[in-house]
Amino acid sequence: MERLRIDKWLWAARFFKTRSFAQDAIGKSHIQVNQKRCKASREVRIGDTVTIRKGAYTYEVVIQGLNDKRTSASIAVELYEETAESQEQRKAVAQMQRANRLSQPVSNGKPNKKIRRQLAKLKHYPSN
Repeated sequence: MERLRIDKWLWAARFFKTRSFAQDAIGKSHIQVNQKRCKASREVRIGDTVTIRKGAYTYEVVIQGLNDKRTSASIAVELYEETAESQEQRKAVAQMQRANRLSQPVSNGKPNKKIRRQLAKLKHYPSN
């Protein structure tokens, strides 16, 4: 096999759960092949560079193998090699997201009856 559709390859390499999700991402221009927008029918070859945007993360991978069947994750990892820059960038984004989560206030949910009464007393509202 020399060439394979990009949507099939993304599905087989386990970047997307279904081919439909892969096609949607391609349609939204979240996938680039060799720094160019592509269609779902675009055929890729070994050595092509694929850029994948999923949420806040961006993967830049070089295709190492082609497979039109979805196999285990350990075999799917052998289909591509992620660049060092991409790995460092994803780690930086993950660390920044973690720091943002820690700086946000934590809510314990809806206040119970005792806390509501205390809040009403602080706000000078008559309690029922």
